[in-house]
Amino acid sequence: MNSIIRIVACVCVLLGFATQPLPQTPPQKDAARPDNAPSTPPGPGGTSSPNANPFPSTYKPFPGRTTLIRNATIMTAAGPSIPNGSVLLHNGKIVAVGTSITAPADAVVIDGAGKYVTPGIIDVHSHIGVYPAPGVDANSDGNEATSPVTANVWAEHSVWPQDPQLPRALAGGLTTMQVLPGSANLIGGRSVVVKLVPSRTVQGMKFPGAKYGLKMACGENPKRVYQSRGPSTRMGNVAGYRAAWIQAEAYRRKWDAWNATHKGDAPTRDLGLETLAEVLRGNILVHNHCYRADEMAQMIDIANEFGYKIRAFHHAVEAYKIADLLKANGIGAAEWADWGGFKMEANDSIKANLAITEATGARAMIHSDSALGAQRLNQEVAKAMYAGRAAGINITEDQAIKWLTINPAWALGLDDKIGSLEVGKNADVVLWSGNPFSIYTKAEKVWIDGALLFDRGDPTEKWRTDFELGTVKEDN
Repeated sequence: MNSIIRIVACVCVLLGFATQPLPQTPPQKDAARPDNAPSTPPGPGGTSSPNANPFPSTYKPFPGRTTLIRNATIMTAAGPSIPNGSVLLHNGKIVAVGTSITAPADAVVIDGAGKYVTPGIIDVHSHIGVYPAPGVDANSDGNEATSPVTANVWAEHSVWPQDPQLPRALAGGLTTMQVLPGSANLIGGRSVVVKLVPSRTVQGMKFPGAKYGLKMACGENPKRVYQSRGPSTRMGNVAGYRAAWIQAEAYRRKWDAWNATHKGDAPTRDLGLETLAEVLRGNILVHNHCYRADEMAQMIDIANEFGYKIRAFHHAVEAYKIADLLKANGIGAAEWADWGGFKMEANDSIKANLAITEATGARAMIHSDSALGAQRLNQEVAKAMYAGRAAGINITEDQAIKWLTINPAWALGLDDKIGSLEVGKNADVVLWSGNPFSIYTKAEKVWIDGALLFDRGDPTEKWRTDFELGTVKEDN
């Protein structure tokens, strides 16, 4: 009978007669299931919770020995340098810093006469691992240039632990670095903070407890990459950020409500919005590629509109124009010593940028953005320090060492663990052959968590990745 009624109704429609909608069978209600109960519980990976950690660090400190370095100039990055000072490393920590420290009976004692000791260098902007050597297309994994917003990608899933650039950076005194996605996108994805240690996996390098970062980029790069489909202008860039944060705010509220009650079906997970929601909750730090002063000011306005904080602007070649604004908003500036002029938005760079940022009271720091620059960041800081002095700003060596160590540690949210030579902090330490701001000086020894991982005088201590080992012939 129902089929006959449907045929008649269709004929009426074809002839132009008005018909009433056919009656629909109401859905059957499951009397045993409450209205707000999920039909089935969410399975593994089905829910979104704050500070979730699906790829935890497996890093374990390498074996180390109690070590006393004495008779050296100790640049603590926490106060004045200590001439003829000593630093004692034990169980992976700094246990004493001063002028008269007695060596324990089991300690390795190193005479640092004429040498300098600093905290390990920290690079907040690196693409080592995601753009490894050799630099071929097959290894190019730093930019997911498929959409203007790719907050769903995580840099750690591109990091190649066998990148031969890693041990070369360690030999330059680098002990911790943040690996970021590239700057093709408005929002490029999550960063990862790693220790420069040999490992088969990126998890074995991950800094335990370090917060993720979110890479954002403004200016020429996104509008150039996406000009054929948008954004193609700076106003398109800003509209893109705002649209993404509007979606993220709605997503955060849905999940916060569900996590509070676990009633009803869980919202559907979205990896990109999940990352942005974590920024809004304060669990992920924003690192923003930005050159021009006016654009940095606009990015601050966007952050204020949606209630998140920018941790640091990267490159920031015009930071000197708005250093007071950076200071007022508690935003760091990760800068080069003298890169500039290579494109329009970098055209108004000056060599005293770091010095002016420092003198204004904002938090200045060096960064590499280059596997070659990462090997000699101490020299980059030296250039910036002397450029400041040439401009009439008396930057001291005790100020300049902070650009390499404690200030970038703060940008990563790790200044309570690394970045200065203070009792209780991780024993990430570099012994230099001379003043680290001399072009003739080299890192002689590098410790990470108290383990000697580089010794320029001992070939057996030099780390070579599997990529470089080649074939080892068996002796007959």
